[in-house]
Amino acid sequence: MTTPASARMHLRRCRQRVLAHPRTRACGVAFVLVLWVIAMLSIMLGSFALVARTENLQSRHLFDTTQARYAAEAGLNLAVFGLRKADPLQRWVADGRPYDFGYGDAEIEVRITDDSGKIDINAANGDLLTGMFVARGVALDQAQALSDAILDWRDPDDDKRPNGAEIADYKGAALSYGPANAPFNTISELQQVLGMNYALYEKLEPALTIYSGTAKPSAAFATPEALEAMGCTKEQAMQLIEQRQALAPGDLATAGLTQCDGTTPLMAGGGGLTYSVKSRAKLPNGASATLDATIRMGGISAGGRPFVILRWRDGETS
Repeated sequence: MTTPASARMHLRRCRQRVLAHPRTRACGVAFVLVLWVIAMLSIMLGSFALVARTENLQSRHLFDTTQARYAAEAGLNLAVFGLRKADPLQRWVADGRPYDFGYGDAEIEVRITDDSGKIDINAANGDLLTGMFVARGVALDQAQALSDAILDWRDPDDDKRPNGAEIADYKGAALSYGPANAPFNTISELQQVLGMNYALYEKLEPALTIYSGTAKPSAAFATPEALEAMGCTKEQAMQLIEQRQALAPGDLATAGLTQCDGTTPLMAGGGGLTYSVKSRAKLPNGASATLDATIRMGGISAGGRPFVILRWRDGETS
């Protein structure tokens, strides 16, 4: 039976044996070093494997999103083709209705909105602008202030409207700029107007344009936000759009639909040559890409090209 005393004596003898034989001690150190080298090589090998896998996944993701992006661009070009069809019964309708089709492995959804159905911030009057803000939940007094500030921004003078804002008001708000006293060059410029914030702008942006040149949107193509700005309730706007999009091309003139007041006919025609196109492509593995572009149909002014890009924005990819 081993006792603690005998165990201690055994350890003492082993230590003396190792000390008496340097070669045995060297072999022990070498063994430990070999274990460390093996451990380091294992870590390096695992790291290389992880890097290789990550790069493979990144390459695959890049390939998928690129494929989806070009499929979305194909959707935009097909939309132009559909809008240019000579037969009005075959021509695509630019009232926001979805057009779905396949392109290779991708499923594409295209929505086209005639910009005459949007609110032109360079042409809309104060009542329409105020209605636009109120429809988005802004209090009436603040809506009137924003409306007047927009009018002061785009007019050529420095005369302040009752609720508007000119250069002194911008300086008083510690801003380094003032109103342009000129028409808006881009829709995003609206964010610089005194009193505007990004959260509100984000709600308004889908219904805005600077390309129609009309004081009032065309109800035949109007977005929900534009219809609400013209006095429709949210429910009335959605019902009208549902009825409008249920009609076949060419049927709007004879369908007997009316605007939200119940008396004004919802007339066909009156559209322009500028369109907002939203094209979303999705691959079978879930990768997708969205582009949102504003185009103007071609002709002599476009140098004979089928269309020109006025605004281009890539959406999120996944």
